[in-house]
Amino acid sequence: MGNIFGNRFTVTTFGESHGAAIGAVVDNCPARLPLSADDIQPQLDRRRPGQSDLTTPRRESDLVELLSGVENGLTLGGPIALLLRNTDQRPRDYSQPVAAPRPSHADFTYQAKYGIMAASGGGRASARETAARVAAGAVAEKFLAHCHKTRIIAWVSAVGDVSGPDLTEQALTRREVDAQAVRCPDPDTARRMQEAIRQAAGNGDSVGGIITCVCRDVPAGWGDPVFDKLSALLAHGMFSIPAVKGLEIGAGFAATRLRGSQHNDRFISRDGRLRTATNRSGGIQGGISNGEPIILRVAFKPTATIACPQQTAAYDGTEITLAPGGRHDPCVLPRAVPVVEAMAALALADAALSHVAPCPDLPTQK
Repeated sequence: MGNIFGNRFTVTTFGESHGAAIGAVVDNCPARLPLSADDIQPQLDRRRPGQSDLTTPRRESDLVELLSGVENGLTLGGPIALLLRNTDQRPRDYSQPVAAPRPSHADFTYQAKYGIMAASGGGRASARETAARVAAGAVAEKFLAHCHKTRIIAWVSAVGDVSGPDLTEQALTRREVDAQAVRCPDPDTARRMQEAIRQAAGNGDSVGGIITCVCRDVPAGWGDPVFDKLSALLAHGMFSIPAVKGLEIGAGFAATRLRGSQHNDRFISRDGRLRTATNRSGGIQGGISNGEPIILRVAFKPTATIACPQQTAAYDGTEITLAPGGRHDPCVLPRAVPVVEAMAALALADAALSHVAPCPDLPTQK
């Protein structure tokens, strides 16, 4: 069950980093939704490796193949199978981890759980798996945009100790985000972020950071108390991404330094409906969307694979030094932007299908 995300709008991913292919099966997507590879490929192109000197040199075209669930440009209501063939595998780069677990990788924990592990590239634990969820997330985005006018956009807001301005109030576009290789829409901050990444890479090291994601035009009422709160669904999705170590919604941890009188979002009447004057709640109150933009900040640790020798111990306890090997991102954040967008879309699509609107013939409590 750990390979399935969602309760109603579900996605199952499959495949290993250096296997023949990876992919996803999306189930319960509504029928008659216009969908083609052209709706999916742009997000895959944003995630694929080899885009700049800030990312891994691995070359994968990541061309999506729709195997089922779509006919004549419309979804049929059945499972939508999406396939991405691996074309640049190098399993020979991963001979050492067979004998010794790499520091901060999943080698040891997968071996402890299953008694066996993929011989190369981390298998299912590899960030390569996220390409499959990006493809599935693009399907969810199409559903959300077509049926609810919901828009999702993410960008890199911090790399190491370099942070940019708060851009959550701006109506940014993906074109503006992608204008910088590091995917930070503020040019001056982007330049400093790129310098930090190149400096880490030049030292054979890596660096982490934060991605901010804003989901606009999410209807009020999505999310199911108490265990399937919208905040819990989003956290489930974000923490399933490799390298994610933290999540903030709205004011996040900064709220701990405020008084209730400072943090509370008072209600006002705007455009004929109740809105909030501020959005420190990040669009979610009581685990249910309130109609305001949902604001997420997702923290990523430094890439575990680094280009310098590392000390570890073999499975028999012998201390050894692992030589640098394999291809990796010195900073995962530029390529993780569409992954964050994908998991936000999948969580919201699941919440949308789970939402039960009040019956118009029954009175509602005032």
